[in-house]
Amino acid sequence: MMFLGKNMHVVYVSDGKAGHRSQALGLYQAMHKLVIHSRFEEIPLQQLPLLTILKGLFTHQVSQIKQPPDFILGVGSHTHFRVWLLGKIYPQAKTIILMKPSLPIHWFNYAVIPEHDGVAASDRVIVTQGALNPIVNEHRHDTNRILIALGGDSKRHQWNQEKVLTSIQNIVRDYPDTHIILTTSRRTPVNFISHLKTLPCAQQLQLFPVEETPQGWIFEQMQLAATVWVTEDSVSMIFEALTAGCRVGVIAMDRLKSDRITQMIDQLPFEQNIGVMRVLQNSAPLNEASRVASQILDSSSF
Repeated sequence: MMFLGKNMHVVYVSDGKAGHRSQALGLYQAMHKLVIHSRFEEIPLQQLPLLTILKGLFTHQVSQIKQPPDFILGVGSHTHFRVWLLGKIYPQAKTIILMKPSLPIHWFNYAVIPEHDGVAASDRVIVTQGALNPIVNEHRHDTNRILIALGGDSKRHQWNQEKVLTSIQNIVRDYPDTHIILTTSRRTPVNFISHLKTLPCAQQLQLFPVEETPQGWIFEQMQLAATVWVTEDSVSMIFEALTAGCRVGVIAMDRLKSDRITQMIDQLPFEQNIGVMRVLQNSAPLNEASRVASQILDSSSF
């Protein structure tokens, strides 16, 4: 459904984290496709001191916001209180938190929460498969192109270089005539690429360390690769690759603990296990941002 003739102003309260901004952009861009005349205003937390917002409760405006918003978005726990207060200053706006809120859910109009957080859907809660992202399937995949995206240590996973190298060697062995691109993340050990270059398999890889890739590079590679292999600590990249329409493989990592995230990974529909590597079943690409945008706009009587 297109909301023709409507004008929409979206304010995003930003904590400066790229992963959070990606979620907000994913929702806004999906909303923009339904409401052509729309505007996205990003305001850093530093420009919204609490004293300024509290004054706005009496003046019914905040000077940093250029025009009254229709929607106010927040991602990251430090944004929640400000989003709630801004909703009091601009009562016509719908407040949306793109995660499990640190404040009571009923303080906001909508909470968009990944299903692994275990919160039931309701008139205020929209449950999603993974976090939202700005990717759409552009149908540009090359069947002879593979992307390997590596993570690193996290609060629930520990980097195991031997397992990762074994998986890379297996991929190179199994796809000898395929263009294989490998990239790292900021959590990947700094000496890993240097070590990888000493191995014979590196001759069949095109290496792109994360510090050499521009913003948006990984999303473009997901549009080009038919298959993406991701280390299991990088949950967001698993769902980004699924959203891009790629065939997705997951490289196992040593686990420091079991929680809802690791349980969610184990419950994904795997069709094949190859040692420490698991391949997800082919399924329709995810399009969660579009689904959430439609539900919010429909239920908001926008």
